[in-house]
Order: sequence, then structure tokens, then C-alpha cells
Amino acid sequence: MKFFSQSFLYDDPWSIVSLAFFLRYPNPYAAHVVSCDVVDRQQTESGTLLTTRLILKRGALPRWAPKGIVSRAESWVVEESEVDPYGKVVRCRTKNLDHVKVMQVEETHLFEQTPEGRTLQTTEAYITSKFGWGLTKRIESHGLARFKANIQRSRQGVSLILDLLRQARLQPMTLGSYASYLHAERIFPASDTSTSSLHVEQNTNERGDDSSTQSGRWYDKFWGGR
Repeated sequence: MKFFSQSFLYDDPWSIVSLAFFLRYPNPYAAHVVSCDVVDRQQTESGTLLTTRLILKRGALPRWAPKGIVSRAESWVVEESEVDPYGKVVRCRTKNLDHVKVMQVEETHLFEQTPEGRTLQTTEAYITSKFGWGLTKRIESHGLARFKANIQRSRQGVSLILDLLRQARLQPMTLGSYASYLHAERIFPASDTSTSSLHVEQNTNERGDDSSTQSGRWYDKFWGGR
């Protein structure tokens, strides 16, 4: 088993960062995410919001992986979250549902508002393989390396959504009201409002284009231009 832990401090308040986290798909830094669907949502008696989402991710196997180790290089991931608007805390847990013998990644995110009004994100992950055949440690090390690389891109995606929210000049309100505002103002493309899945175009940039230019092109395509 491999373990990873990292904390990051956002300058933005908890309500905005939490919203950006839940709106992070699609974004150009998550081209491996094919779809994201809400399968259950309910409010508890204490006023917290529980949400379960099903996410389909697609990737590529390393060259050293045995042929046929998995039937397809994609995986379903379940995300369970709890939003506490009173304590200003978001707890989120994800894990893959298939290929668990080859490798399972259990990931947790905690978003808390600091006394200074900023947002502290704490991320932890456990990577476990039960494959055997002398490859267990190699698979776990590969999974840890990939996770470390992806966590930075994930934060870039959230930061991009934060920037879009700032540009929209949104006022503090509930998460549901924010989403309604984005759709009403056509910040989301019209095609996305008719389906619960957020489909991401697979686009690998091998030419080393500047990230700001790439983000600008993505912004124009998915968010209706600047």
C-alpha cells in the first residue's frame, strides 16, 4: 500500500472554492474524465447535503503492463460528498469500482474555511494492488506517481473554474443558486443543460502550447467566449 497526503491553501472563501470543486468537470486539465453524473442527492436532518456522483475516467496502461491485465483502459469511480454549510466544511471520498484487484485508489478531500476567511484543502490517497505475480509494488508505485502528477492538474482545473466564477462576478449564495445563475447567464453551453453528463473532448496537446493559450481556447469553446 502507498499513501499520499498534501494540503493546499486557497485565498478564496470556502463557498467559492467548494462550488468550483463541484463544477470542476469539464475542464482542459481533466481530459481523462469522460462523464460525470449525479446518481443521488439528499439533505440530512442536520442540514448537510449528501451527494453521490458516478464518474467515468479513461487512461492509458504503462508499456510494462502485461497484455490483458484489464479488459479496457477506463474505470468507473464513485464520489460521495457531504457539504456542511453551517460548519463550512466539505468532505469528499472517491474510489474506483472496477479493476480493484489490479489497483484501487481511495481518495479523500477535506475543504475547511480558515479563521482568516481562506480555504484549506487536505487531500489523502491510499493506493493498493492485490495483483501479485511480482508486480504489486511496481503497480502501487506507478499509481502513486500518476496520482502525484494528476493532483497538480486537478488543482489547475479548480483554479480555472475559480477564475471563471470571479469573472462572472457572482455574489455569495447557495450552491444551487450559483449553478442556476451560470446556466441562466449561458456561461454553460446550451447543449450541456439538457443532459446530466458532462462529456469532455479527448485532446492531448503534444506541442507544448502555453497553458494560458490552451485555457483560452477551451474557455471559448465550452463557456461561450470571453
